[in-house]
Amino acid sequence: MLALALGGFGIGTTEFVAMGLLPEMAGSLGISEPTAGHVISAYALGVVVGAPLIAAATARVPRRTLLIALMVAFTIGNAASVFAPSYAALTAARFVAGLPHGAYFGVAALVAAHLAEPGRRAKAVSMVMMGLSVANVVGVPVAAWLGQTLGWRSAFALVAVIGVTTVVSLVAWIPPLDAMPTTNPVTELGALGRLQVWMTLIMGMVGFGGMFAVYSYISTTLTDLSGLPRSFVPVALMLYGLGMVVGNFVGGHLADRALMKGLAVSMAALAAILALFVLAVHNPVTALVFVFLIGVAGSAMVPALQTRLMDVAADAQTLAASLNHAALNIANAFGAWIGGVVIAAGFGYAAPAAVGAMLAVAGLAVLAGAVLLPRRARYVRVEPGEASI
Repeated sequence: MLALALGGFGIGTTEFVAMGLLPEMAGSLGISEPTAGHVISAYALGVVVGAPLIAAATARVPRRTLLIALMVAFTIGNAASVFAPSYAALTAARFVAGLPHGAYFGVAALVAAHLAEPGRRAKAVSMVMMGLSVANVVGVPVAAWLGQTLGWRSAFALVAVIGVTTVVSLVAWIPPLDAMPTTNPVTELGALGRLQVWMTLIMGMVGFGGMFAVYSYISTTLTDLSGLPRSFVPVALMLYGLGMVVGNFVGGHLADRALMKGLAVSMAALAAILALFVLAVHNPVTALVFVFLIGVAGSAMVPALQTRLMDVAADAQTLAASLNHAALNIANAFGAWIGGVVIAAGFGYAAPAAVGAMLAVAGLAVLAGAVLLPRRARYVRVEPGEASI
């Protein structure tokens, strides 16, 4: 679990650290800051493209071998970012670094569930996701400080070192996994024909879109509305990361006890917290408390969504589990866009929280539809390592 989580730590660090180093990258490469922001979009595009393609194309590859290969590719993409001589080269390197993201988390979640004790699958999945949460508390601040002190390339060099360490850890600690079945591309692509898979992905896209509508503009929101000094924003982001760590634990526990109820509780809590944030943001103390709670509620959804996808995908679990992270990256882009729309329309920096609450409620509606949908074509729940029926 530590080896799997270490990979998530490296991925989480590289995904978010670029947001804090845009001025340094822009100045070094002789481009504007908005243009430099395209390297973030390139990484997200790599995630969305890579998740389904890699999961389907590598369906026959043994899971242990695939995990190691994905982390090698991730390390190469970040090493290429370190030595990129131009904006175009950096954009390409970030796209390559994003390609293994979704597939790694998907396969790692399946491996964790396969190795877990009975009744603890979601908790095992949450431990894999813990690396992503801890990255927001430790990895991103350290890498950002390093990038601001020694130059932005040093931040990606740190991530490349984490990647090498993860490869060594996977080789040393992951067992052969001979009992885990492989499939084939046609079988994996069959996940795209399952309505429950799509509804679960939409839950994540809509629900997380609400969270990212707020998180994307949290810096200016806290300084302009809460009255916090800009130097205090990193502390607020660290509180958000701590909330994600707590949310992972809570979400894994809830999902193991009652998967769909746990998901409903997490999404309903997110809707309520975002709605209250509209008022709480005007006081610095309550604003920080609610930043922490947003991290808790949002992150608590992830283990349940990941486990739900493994359940409804039957024998196409690798593709379905990988698509979860493509969906979350779409939610990131969608949330940032809709938050920007309401701010540009003159509704102010509290408005994204109101819109986010509505999106979380919409996610609850999709969840209710998935539960109440007449199951003319039922799926069979398949535990990792078992043959499908």
